[in-house]
Amino acid sequence: MDWKIFLTIFASVFIAELGDKTQLATMLFAADKEVSKYTVFFAASAALIVASALGVLAGSVLAETMDPKYLQIAAGIGFIAIGVWTLLRV
Repeated sequence: MDWKIFLTIFASVFIAELGDKTQLATMLFAADKEVSKYTVFFAASAALIVASALGVLAGSVLAETMDPKYLQIAAGIGFIAIGVWTLLRV
């Protein structure tokens, strides 16, 4: 395993997930005194694993049909578009 890549991906996803709606929803579920914290943790973890698996699968399929250079450009444009859209909504 390439630990440099692992840590880069871990840090990127961890920072992106902090304070987003997924974390807030998980906090609300955990705040319910009648719900097991273990259930909340394992359900939220499983959901993130499945979502990540779908991302890896989609990325693998796209990498086979597209040049990775164009995939990076498309992803960059997508992130910029989301940022501009977010700024315009304020």
